[in-house]
This record gives sequence, structure tokens and C-alpha cells, in this order.
Amino acid sequence: MQTLISPSLLAADFTNLKADIEMVNNSQADWFHLDIMDGVFVPNISYGLPVVEQINKIAKKPLDVHLMIIDPDRYVEAFKKAGADILTVHYEACTHLHRTIQNIHSHGMKAGVSLNPHTPVSVLEEIITDIDLVLLMSVNPGFGGQSFIENTYAKVEKLAELIKEKNASVVIEIDGGVNLGTGKKLIEAGANALVAGSFVFGANDPDQTISDLKNL
Repeated sequence: MQTLISPSLLAADFTNLKADIEMVNNSQADWFHLDIMDGVFVPNISYGLPVVEQINKIAKKPLDVHLMIIDPDRYVEAFKKAGADILTVHYEACTHLHRTIQNIHSHGMKAGVSLNPHTPVSVLEEIITDIDLVLLMSVNPGFGGQSFIENTYAKVEKLAELIKEKNASVVIEIDGGVNLGTGKKLIEAGANALVAGSFVFGANDPDQTISDLKNL
């Protein structure tokens, strides 16, 4: 499959957010990546449901929503109503992960599970056939613009092996430190989707940067 590109709006210009959303609409990007942070699970606070609702009014591509929050089950229905198409929760934040996945699916969304850098892919062995996407954090979650963690390549390879072994149909998405160099190696390791924030929105030509990522 061709690589999916999901620009992270956390790095967009919030004084002119509509323009950045329209740029993504008109680009080769596949999804909008929305990072939701609560200041508890991660040491930062981003935007919440009202902003997601407003983004959804302008966005013409699926909303790839990444919940970096504690107790995400409380908000599954609310994010569906706000416009989420894919809802990704953290393994580390869910006491009853299978139930959370069922909850997401019951609201008609695709379900993703994210792993922090220190969490091995083996924790997904019993649930990999129930999910649609695995989001591997290649930086510690909470802030953009961090350095890429090199061990991620091996982690992608292990995850790809697990998916093949279980005959599952799962997108492998990577978030953190993605650029043309790391992106190429990640795709070679088995990744299917790349999240890019500051690399896209900090570029002189964001639209061309998305195209370059898409065609790695």
C-alpha cells in the first residue's frame, strides 16, 4: 500500500488555522492528525473537543485523533460526535484495553492503540487482531520537535512480524521526529503511515513537503 501521510495540526499556525487546514485539504495528505493532551498523562495541554468540532467543519479528510489522556473511555462518544474517524488510545492509559477497543468500534470509528517508546510491541499480542492501527511513538509524547529515537526501526520490524504472524490487518503509524530520512527508513522497516508536524508546518513549502513524504 502507498504510505499514508497524517500532518499533525499541533504544529500548525493557530492564528491562521483555517489556512493550514485548507492547505492539507488540497495536498496529497491522507488524514489530519489531532493530538489531544490532558496535562496529566503527558506534561502538556493541547486543544479539546470544541477545537476538534471546528476543525471537522473545514477538514475534507478523515480525522486521525490521538488521545494522550487518562481514562479515555469517558470521551469515546464525545470524540465521535466531534468528528473523529480514527480514535487511538494509549496502551499505558487503559486498564481494560479490549473493552476500550470495543467501545470505539461500537461508535463506528476505527480503533488504534499507541505505545510509548519504552513499551514493547509484545503487549499487543492478544489484541492485535481486534485493532485497526498501531501508533508507535518515536519520541516521548507531549511535545513536538523532539529527536527521533533510533530503536523505533527495530520496533517497527517486530510489530510487522507480529501482524504477519497473527494474519492481522493493521496500519503501522509512526509519530515523532519524522522527516525524509527517518521516513524512508521507517517505510523500509514496515511502517504504513507517517505523522509529521513541525517538519511539515515549519517547511518553506508545506504542500511540497507532504508530497515528498508521500512519495518516499
